Amino acid sequence: MAIIIFLFKIRVRRPAVVYMLNLAIADVLFVIFLPFPIIYRFSGNDWLVGEEMCRIVTAAFFSNMYCSILLMTGISADRYLAVVYPIHSLYWRTTTRAWVACMFIWTLSISSTVPLLITKQTYVINDLNITTCYDLLSPDNLRILLDYFSPYISILFFLPLLITTFCYIGVIRKLSSSGINSTFSRSRAVLLSVTVLVVFVLCFGPTNMIFFIHCLGYNKGYNEKSFFLYFAYVTCCCISSISCYLDPLIYYFGSSKCHRYLRKILCCKLSDNIRTGQKHRNQGRNYRNQGRGHRNTGILL
Repeated sequence: MAIIIFLFKIRVRRPAVVYMLNLAIADVLFVIFLPFPIIYRFSGNDWLVGEEMCRIVTAAFFSNMYCSILLMTGISADRYLAVVYPIHSLYWRTTTRAWVACMFIWTLSISSTVPLLITKQTYVINDLNITTCYDLLSPDNLRILLDYFSPYISILFFLPLLITTFCYIGVIRKLSSSGINSTFSRSRAVLLSVTVLVVFVLCFGPTNMIFFIHCLGYNKGYNEKSFFLYFAYVTCCCISSISCYLDPLIYYFGSSKCHRYLRKILCCKLSDNIRTGQKHRNQGRNYRNQGRGHRNTGILL
């Protein structure tokens, strides 16, 4: 629905809409691959669709997560330039540059998952008669991935988190000190800042922090703490899907046109319901009046 609104109702003419359109596309791709891990977990962690599909689904999950993170960072930077440097940033904040940035983000997020695509992800546990996907790896493959993920998480999560936090602190400070007359505009900008930070902290923060700690502690060997960390990591990966539910709030607060269009839809539906109710009430009155007319006619006869 968001993609349809952006393409056919609002039209992609502003940098913020470009970032939000790509974020909606990333959410759709996440939903497309979501049935595979659902079936995997409900099958007792038994992967049934082959090694190649395991690699694709695992790479798609990480690619989607870091693509969403980078796109939200792009939204944050765009809001920062628009609020703090509204005149000087006009040259930089163009639709073409936003599309170039989004293409770079997609390329970076997809290419960064190449090690996952070329590394064996399935592992057969004969005692349980199951084949796991990404949960258990051979020691050599595990070391390769963990050595790779340490800088990977630092660049694609911690750096965007710092940039986003800096941008929205600057936005909130500017709005607090500026003479913006519209309380609604100020509130919408603040709510957008809070929403993006909540998505970062709640959805992506635990997953990346726990996995980063797990990567750093791998050289110390496996113990009960390591298995507990991995169990917490898998749980947080499930929680990270909440971002798909919170992203529509970013669209709502991030685009004034989207905000007005959704309000128009809701108001039209409300008006239709009111008119329908009024029509039913009027019909009821007409029926009652007709009934009284028939009774009166009977009395006169």
